[in-house]
Amino acid sequence: MRILTTTSYFGEHDIPEKIELIRNPYGRRLSENELSKILEEIRPDAIIAGVEPLTRKVLEGKPYLKAISRCGAGLDNVDLEAAKSLGIRVLNTPDAPTAAVAEMTVALILSLIKKLNIADAAVRRGEWKSPGGNMLFGKTIGIIGCGRIGEYVSRLLTAFGCDIIGHDIARIPTGSIKPVEFDFLIGNADIISLHVPYSEKTRHIIGAAEIKGMKKSALLINTARGGLIDETALYDALSRGDISGAAIDCFEKEPYDGPLRELSNVILSPHMASGAEESRHGMEKEALENVLFALEAVKS
Repeated sequence: MRILTTTSYFGEHDIPEKIELIRNPYGRRLSENELSKILEEIRPDAIIAGVEPLTRKVLEGKPYLKAISRCGAGLDNVDLEAAKSLGIRVLNTPDAPTAAVAEMTVALILSLIKKLNIADAAVRRGEWKSPGGNMLFGKTIGIIGCGRIGEYVSRLLTAFGCDIIGHDIARIPTGSIKPVEFDFLIGNADIISLHVPYSEKTRHIIGAAEIKGMKKSALLINTARGGLIDETALYDALSRGDISGAAIDCFEKEPYDGPLRELSNVILSPHMASGAEESRHGMEKEALENVLFALEAVKS
């Protein structure tokens, strides 16, 4: 069996002898054309996929490709209808990244509300003055997307004495999350955290109008997917002080090289929320097991 890993990184694992594992030669997110070219050259039986575009254009004309296993939860980068019509089985690893992404979300919230990034930069400049900051206790947290990760975040933040409100178009929030309408959440949350998949419906779910409706003291967190936030509108709002700050882990175009880098009231990270060593190992192992299961099923 020949398996291509298109994730930018894939760790060392005990690979069965029957598997020929071929790693991403670029070590970064692949473009549509790059992915098509590699598939044509390698002709793998299956892909262990990252967030590269697995479109109909990429998948068509690849009769050797039998399975795609996403190393992660989201499947928004995979054309599921095309895969189904072409007989390509698609699997994912929905549980492995949950705790890691939730922890990263809370870490970003704490860093942002305590202004740790600003304090760190000041000390490095030789300045010894506190930038202030606020307490997380008593804050209202608005969670948009109340699935596995959103619920996990709510459990962690409840321990800090936060009030949790949530909105989800696909399910009714449960547990410690009080369900509210989207506009109510936007206008009343002190901290808004995004945990929804990317689609045309969720593209720029946070745009200029939504940001305008937030509290001036609001913080915005995105550890979900690039494209959920209108980055131009966010830059303008942060520059004017329309909202207090933001922490962004994923971007419309990656690697990110845009103007948000100029601002001190935003924390930027390189799409690393699910990248904790334990989580990454678990996702990769599960993705590999998914591929083996799918290919064995095809044989039988």
